Amino acid sequence: MSLDNFTKTQTGMGLIEALVTLVVLSIGLLGIAALQVTSLKLSASSQWHSQAVWFSYEMTDRITANRSAFAQYNGIDTDKDYDMDCKAAACTPAQMVQADAKDWKELLASLPGGRGIISTSGTDLLTVSVMWDEGANATNCNNGEPDSDGKTCYTVVTVR
Repeated sequence: MSLDNFTKTQTGMGLIEALVTLVVLSIGLLGIAALQVTSLKLSASSQWHSQAVWFSYEMTDRITANRSAFAQYNGIDTDKDYDMDCKAAACTPAQMVQADAKDWKELLASLPGGRGIISTSGTDLLTVSVMWDEGANATNCNNGEPDSDGKTCYTVVTVR
């Protein structure tokens, strides 16, 4: 076997190695892209959860400030319409409940599918639930109605 025959049998091997390298590199880059997409989704989820916590505590602070109308907050649902403005003129405690519900509804509009419900779980307890749609079919609302609509939920209980 001469040297010329040996080199002729080796032709094309560099091209195959380059193609295999390209495939391995492509798979790695696809993995990095998938990791980036997952990171963005989880970041948005974290932001929505943080906002929900803030919105629920915003409402519990309003309930605490209007303690004389504590029981009237029961039944607030931001799917309903509220039209009261207590910023321009003084309101009664009952009117303040309606104004708080209106302001809360406006806050919750920044969440995807945002909804807030206040329900009672005892005479001196109110459950404040903030729900939003993450598209993950999560149903972790125990006290906040509805429980099976696929929304993620943050719930806090406030005491009279």
